[in-house]
Formats: sequence, structure tokens, C-alpha cells
Amino acid sequence: MKSYIIPVLTTVLLLTALSCNKDYLEKTPDEDLTQEQVFTNAVFAEQFLANIYSHLPKELAMVDNPGGGQPPNNTFNAATDELEICYEPNFTNAINAGNWNADSYVQDIWSHAYFAIRKANIFLENIDKLAPSELASADRINNWKGEARFLRALNHFFLIRAYGPVPVIDRTIQLNEDLVAFKRRPIEECVDFIVSECDKAAELLLPRITAANDYGKPSKVACAALKARVLLYMASPLWNGNPDYAGFVDKEGMRLFPDAQPARWKTAANAAKACIDLAESVGHKLHRSGNDPVQNYYETFYVNFNDEVFFTSNDPGYINIDAYSEPRGMPNANWPLQAATQNIVDDYEMANGMRPILGYNPDMTPIINPLSGYDESTQAADATDHYYAGTRGMYVGREPRFYASISFTGAKFKTGAPHNRHTPLQFWKSGLDGRPFDAGANFSETGYLMKKLTNPAYVQQPPAGPIRTWIFFRLGEQYLNYAEALNEADGPVADVYKYVNLIRDRAGLPGLPAGLSKEDMREKIRHERRIELAFETHRYFDLHRWKLAETIDNGNIYGIDVLTDGYDITSDAFYKRRVVEKRVFEKKHYLWPIQQRELEKNKNLVQNPGW
Repeated sequence: MKSYIIPVLTTVLLLTALSCNKDYLEKTPDEDLTQEQVFTNAVFAEQFLANIYSHLPKELAMVDNPGGGQPPNNTFNAATDELEICYEPNFTNAINAGNWNADSYVQDIWSHAYFAIRKANIFLENIDKLAPSELASADRINNWKGEARFLRALNHFFLIRAYGPVPVIDRTIQLNEDLVAFKRRPIEECVDFIVSECDKAAELLLPRITAANDYGKPSKVACAALKARVLLYMASPLWNGNPDYAGFVDKEGMRLFPDAQPARWKTAANAAKACIDLAESVGHKLHRSGNDPVQNYYETFYVNFNDEVFFTSNDPGYINIDAYSEPRGMPNANWPLQAATQNIVDDYEMANGMRPILGYNPDMTPIINPLSGYDESTQAADATDHYYAGTRGMYVGREPRFYASISFTGAKFKTGAPHNRHTPLQFWKSGLDGRPFDAGANFSETGYLMKKLTNPAYVQQPPAGPIRTWIFFRLGEQYLNYAEALNEADGPVADVYKYVNLIRDRAGLPGLPAGLSKEDMREKIRHERRIELAFETHRYFDLHRWKLAETIDNGNIYGIDVLTDGYDITSDAFYKRRVVEKRVFEKKHYLWPIQQRELEKNKNLVQNPGW
């Protein structure tokens, strides 16, 4: 039987025989290629490699459910206390209600990761058939091998961050092989494989991607960043000696999670520091375009391929990251669905670096830090670059990252051309950006929208750019990874302060106070991650790996009162916190269930605890 790839750029490239049907008879000769033909032709080989990227998760897409076999979208941001998706069919809302199981969910992380892994294995096992040429020099072929190894490692990471231990697949599986030979491997073996692949890929890749036609490809720095992140996860309580998983074994009694090893924190710290040093040696730095900390932070996420960014997925056709954050008062804006929560609004610091709210009374009125200057009862006497006079004190004098990340009542929004909006955002029910009578669920249920990750140049209709990317790895994350791991290993030593304070300095905030204990520094770092990395798919996995999701994600999500008639910007009752959603989190939710169809294909797989 002759093996084929059908065709080079299809979604699933399995080595099977061609079926004889009418569609096949109508194909042109170039559409069906043998494996030999693909990997002895430089153009086809590069196209095969490029297709592996098509399985990267669409993390820009936080609202739309995937369809038609598309890669999984981002269910994670709105399954935490930072975001509410105001759209009921969204799968994230099923997660938040606890209404999902191994048969029901539509986010197929498992299949797409293994599709990509299979393609990477095929590529690595066949690319040496390609002779170096003008189209593909020996150096370029080696670089392609590095890309494939990185993508194989990255897709194993996507699997373990959701499911925990998984089968490690480092070669192609033939059609006549029995899948039961492939078992879930202990989590530390999965991590060791990813780390090894990152090291091998790094030897073959450029230190940094600088050519525009290669943007979106991995570099040595991207390999170091993936290595550092997976080692941070391995050191964290969910995987490192978790007593809840001490008895979790496969069908032969092999433990899938290890005993605790505190030394893993030092390993993670060393990896993050190595990534930082390498990145800075090739010119990566925190993004700054000037002296405005709001703009510096805001631009980091829409100025594509800036100096802070290591690795992205490029999604030029997806504009809804902007459309779903466009207030209803903007022309043709009908889907303001990415609603930031009151929970995260309350956690942004003041401009003086102090936390405004220390806790809550039983009626959810805040316990205010008297030293912070925060006062919800006042209104701004004067306008600033970020809000109009009359804006509620709740939003006045906050840290720069708040104004770069959150759209709120009273805020200035797209005041320049071509939008030229010169009225404040108005999220009360009858306000310009509130809920019209026919809106259904297409309005902000919290009274806020996510501003971070959007592009100020976006125009709702007709769809017109700008091209968007999703940042998988950037320097700011590595600073915080290093600080966290080093604090857990050695306590709050000088480097811990240094790298947290570098993040805070870019954000226009004062440094951390001296003399913090290890426990106090841990809380500061976790808070800094919550704000600096907001809406970047970190909060969900941070709360899981710290084993805090059972508390934080098992509670109420709050907004302000956008449902009552008769309010305006001056109405005290409008700003009263109200429950938007009661979230459900059970301990079994720390790991996703393996889909039932996968368990039926491979009887040697064991399901995750509780499912």
C-alpha cells in the first residue's frame, strides 16, 4: 500500500491510502503528494512545517466557540475572576457553572495538540531526505528542525497544563500499532521531555527573530521561555507533592505525580534567569515608547513584535478581540461581551502604589485602606488624559495599568480620529454604552469592558485591520517567573526585589517596601502577576498551580448595577457591587477530563481524579 499526504496543507495529515471517489478524480496532479515527494521538495517541506502552526490554540478568541474542527479557543480567561463573557452559548460559562464532563465539552485541546505533535514527528523523521539547495540551505534545514522540535514541545505543554500527565509521543505511530502501548507518563517525565526538546531546539534556532518574514517563528529565547515556564509549573504545589494526587496511578500502579521536592523551585529560578540573560543579551527589553507608563503598557500588546515579545501566534483575520471590547456607543458596536469584573477592578493599585481595598464587609461594601487615598463617594473635579470630570472616585487616581486595561464609566475612549468620541463611557442601563431594550445578552453585565489587548486603531465596520497577534511569551512574564521561583527557593533576596521592581517601574509605580518576609513577598508577587499578566491566560493556570482555584474560582463574580433604570453617572446606587455570577469549582476541576472518546480509543488511559 502506498502512503500519501492528503494534501500538504489540509488540517489532518495522516499517512493513509487515497480513497477512490469523484472528488479525488477531479483533483489536480499537485494536490496529492507522496511522503517522498513532499520531503524532497523544499517548498513542499516548508509548507508542511508551516501547517503545524495551524494547530496553535486561538487564544485571541475568548468568546466564540470553535467549530468545524478548528483549534481550541481561549476558555481560560473568563473561567477566572478577571473576566465575564456576556454570551450564554460560550463554553466558558458551562465551566463556571460546573456543567461539563468528559462527554460534553467542545474545546478539543487533546486532538489538536496531538495532530500538531504527529506532524512534527513526521517532519523530523523525514526532513533529512531533503538535500540542501538554494531554496533550503543546510542552516535553514537545521532551523526548520528546531522549529519542529519547539512546536512538539509546546504542544506537549498545552496538553499537560490542561490534563496533567499525558502520553509523550516522540515518534510517528503507525496505523497498525495498538494504541494501548501509549500510556500517560508521570508528570515529571512529561516536563523532562519538554525541557530536553527546548534545549535541543535552541541549538538549532536563531537567538532572536528579527526578519519580518519570520515573525511568529520560535527563537532560542522562546525555547528558554517555554522551558522556564514549564519548570515553574513543575515546582508549584499542584504538581509538586500534591497530597490530593498521591494515590493517582495508572492501570499498572505507576504513580503519575511525585513527592514534593523543594529544590524544584531553584531549578525553575535558574531557568528563568537563564532566559532573562539570553533575552537581554540579544536586545529584548520591556517595551517603552516614551515616558507615559499607561501608553508603554498598553502598546506592549498591540505594537506587534516589539522588543519585549519572544513568540506569538499570528491571526490576521481575527478582529473580534477588538469587536467584543467595543462599547455599544461606538458606531456599529453590537457585541461588547468581554466584561472585566469588579473583582479585578478592585485589585488594581492606586498611583501611589498602595492597595485601595483591604477586604469586604458581609454586604460586599469594601474595607478601604485609609492610607491609599481611595474614596468611592467622590467625583473627579477635573478631567485627565484618561477620564472626564465627574468620574467616580472609584476610578480616580488608580495605577497606570488600570487605565490601559479597563474601560469604565467616565473613561475617555478613542477621542482622536477617526472615532472622535467626546462623551464619557456610560455603562448604566440607559447610558450610551448601557443595555438597550433589544440587546439580549449583548452588553457588559459588569459595567466594564476589557481594554487591554485591544488596538486603538480598530474600526468596527467595515472590518479593517489591524493585524493582530497573540503573545505566548514575553520578557515581563519571565521577570515575574524568576522572582517567584527565587523567593520560594531563597526568600526575598535582592534579585527578587530587582525584577518585581523593574515591572513596577515600567508601570509607573514605586518599588516594593523593604523588609518583606518570604510569605509577604509571595503575596506581593502573586498580586503583581494578577495585574501585570491580566487577560494573558496566566491567571487561570496560576490559581490552579497554587491550588487557590478552589477558593477564588468557587465564589461570586461582581459588577456594578447596570440593570436598574434611572441611573446616571452621579447615582450612588449605580456603583454598588452586585453579584453577576456564582461560579462553581470542584477539586476535580484542577485537571480537565480526558474526553471519553479518547478513553474508548485507548483502554490504557486512566481518567483524571473525580471525573
